[in-house]
Amino acid sequence: MNLKSLKIFCDVVRRRSFSRAADDNGISQSSASQVVHQLEDKLGLQLLDRSTRPFVLTAEGNRYYEGCLQLIRQYAQLEEEVHTLHDDVTRRLTVASIYSVGLAHMSAFMQRFSAKYPNARVRLEYLHPDRVYEVVEKGDVDLGLVSYPEESRTLAALDWRREPMVVVCPPQHPLTKRESLALADLDDLPFIAFETGLRIRTEIDRALMVNKVKSPVALEFDNIETMKRAIEIDEGISILPEPTVAREIASGTLAKIALDKPLERPLGIIHRRDRNLSRIGQQFVQLLQSDGDFVANSQHQNSSPGVAGRPRQPIR
Repeated sequence: MNLKSLKIFCDVVRRRSFSRAADDNGISQSSASQVVHQLEDKLGLQLLDRSTRPFVLTAEGNRYYEGCLQLIRQYAQLEEEVHTLHDDVTRRLTVASIYSVGLAHMSAFMQRFSAKYPNARVRLEYLHPDRVYEVVEKGDVDLGLVSYPEESRTLAALDWRREPMVVVCPPQHPLTKRESLALADLDDLPFIAFETGLRIRTEIDRALMVNKVKSPVALEFDNIETMKRAIEIDEGISILPEPTVAREIASGTLAKIALDKPLERPLGIIHRRDRNLSRIGQQFVQLLQSDGDFVANSQHQNSSPGVAGRPRQPIR
């Protein structure tokens, strides 16, 4: 039985649907169903129990699925190694990222990566968080950079770095007289919020609710750049990842105040479980993670004396 048939069977099981697996492989639903029937006929046993909806794997089907997955991954790795040996000069990687990872930071990182791996060709595109997950799951890109990374049956997540969250306000705001703030100090202050539905909005709302803070939402946006512009014209205050406001803090257009109980935003790297990272993908991840360690250490050294030594906790 050819490898294509084994892949179709695995896709049927993974997607729990003949029609979806058929779409993934560019064939009709009946063709996908026929492939599975042919496998069962060849083996002389039932792989899928179709008496329930959705179908379930039989014990034999589950073992066959695990074995087929291993064969497909080994073959994909073999192909990657052969291609790498054949042409190690042009290596390509496509990465999708949320907007708020920091354009300046990623620009500097890409320069370092290109200097270390001059033959690599990396394309970086910025998308809405939901779209990042979508294009990684579809296989349109190799890696995704997201906040609050979530794993699934299809996607695996790797740790990258953790960013401290700070209160951000205009330089002339009364809060700037304080060295640090409790979340309770934000009660009743107009708040510039992330758009409802974004994970970071959910986490910030949860932290405010736990601390019984009722801050009226003045405006809400789906990106940090617009939020910063609203804060600059004194429409309200916000809680943002510290690295995303470094440029405005340095130029004096915004001010930041540390929280007495620090909150963090975790960043991670997502990729498809059924695809081994290419050599360039592994190099990209390794340098990104080591770069994340450097960023974390720099932020720790630059923190105010009263806050730097305290353990940081994610806002979960």
